[in-house]
Amino acid sequence: MNQSAFASPHSTGLIANRYQLQKLIGIGGMGEVFLAIDILLGGTPVAIKFLTQTVCDPKIQKDFAREALMSAALSQKSLHIVRAYDYGVSDTGKPFYVMEYLNGKSLKDLLPLPLPKFVHLTRQICLGLQCAHQGIQIDGKVYPLVHRDIKPANIFVIPDPILGQLVKILDFGIAKFLNHTVTFSTNKGFNGTLPYCSPEQLEGETLDSRSDIYSLGVMMFEMLTKAKPWQPETDFFGAWYKAHNFEKPRAIADVQPQLKLPTQLNKLIMACLEKKASDRPQNVGEILQIIDSLEQSHCASFPTNLHSSSTPKLPLGSELIYSLQNQSSQLTWPPDKPIQEIVFPQQINTHQKTLATLWLMLPTKKIQQRANSQIYNRFIFVTSPHPMLLWVTLLYNQELAPKWLPCYLDMQNPHNRRLVLSLADNESYPLICFTLESPHICIQVLSSDIEPSQRQKLKIWVEQSQKLLPTSQPHLSKNLLKQQYKQTQSQMLQHLSSTRQMEKLAKRIS
Repeated sequence: MNQSAFASPHSTGLIANRYQLQKLIGIGGMGEVFLAIDILLGGTPVAIKFLTQTVCDPKIQKDFAREALMSAALSQKSLHIVRAYDYGVSDTGKPFYVMEYLNGKSLKDLLPLPLPKFVHLTRQICLGLQCAHQGIQIDGKVYPLVHRDIKPANIFVIPDPILGQLVKILDFGIAKFLNHTVTFSTNKGFNGTLPYCSPEQLEGETLDSRSDIYSLGVMMFEMLTKAKPWQPETDFFGAWYKAHNFEKPRAIADVQPQLKLPTQLNKLIMACLEKKASDRPQNVGEILQIIDSLEQSHCASFPTNLHSSSTPKLPLGSELIYSLQNQSSQLTWPPDKPIQEIVFPQQINTHQKTLATLWLMLPTKKIQQRANSQIYNRFIFVTSPHPMLLWVTLLYNQELAPKWLPCYLDMQNPHNRRLVLSLADNESYPLICFTLESPHICIQVLSSDIEPSQRQKLKIWVEQSQKLLPTSQPHLSKNLLKQQYKQTQSQMLQHLSSTRQMEKLAKRIS
């Protein structure tokens, strides 16, 4: 754990000898959020949240460390959960954690939503929740996470070149930590946001994913109407306790008579608001099935085509990776590629821009074994004697040997420069896996995130490549990169080793 000597977030200085505070950008019930720059990543902007609770008890500090580590691990799995990078506890006992800086708007500032946008954003929220509820695996054990504070203020919406609007869920794991510190220190009390709390949360019971589903139901009602399902006389605990436990929610048609809501959606929202957890949808997957059917019938999909004449157009819908997974049966292996264990880059055209992907062919068993691998990448570039880029992707599973997927790109080729630019413009890229066995079908679509510092370097390298004079010695640069490749492999494995040590710490302090 990083122990910061930074006593007060209102003074100037470095946090954890790495983050330089810039300005206060948000104040909420859970704490204060500051814009900062990460000096180790060349001034990359980050957001640092200082939690309101002062935590001196060593056991509670360990609990915070565990929650922060699990949240960071979770954020690596889903595009729709804000990325958590680092955490610490100051000398005064004030916990903080470092996350990606989001330049967008809170969902609460966008309400009410028209139906197409409601479906588009709700689907992304559900994908993030589903990922958390399914849990993360640490040393062979699955740890599911329940948010406990789903509300519009904890949903952020940012512009995105592929999706139009990208949803990020904030504060995963932190709500549980805050609730634990309150009950640990006082043996009573409540932590949450009353209008969105499930009946079982108000009772102080052990919560599961169905509590988040109740909160989601309240939020969906509000996303469409800008009103809550209930109107208690006061905002005190007793009034909300009565509403959540005994009062029937208002009908959406009574709150917004002009809103023509599909019957299926109206029933879904009301089902999420059932008092008993057993009467609600039992998992987010059930909700996604309904949202998907609504999206297909009410919202236009984004057209796309692959750079292969034999491959049909794919309707990518509102979220690329998810749609590729669902449409994988329509992907076909390019006829100009050999049938063997290979990997190569391929571009997909969306309605707005190209997206870089990796296509690889492996035996079916190997694909299945690698489905739950950690995925890590690095890029290396040389300008002389010829501009050449090495794109390395690693599929890592502790029980298997590392699977390395290197691609060498001649940056004198305009097509490759466009491909690298598309990598730089997106936070991740898909790995599309085809079976070596006939009929050579796609059975898995994985995703690899790209660190902001790497994306920044990719853009610089493209600019450098465009300015260089033409050469005819790509083989020399490729040999240079092959020599650096071995060193890079060692560095990547060392990075993953450090990550495993943090996971072991999480297990030890849990």
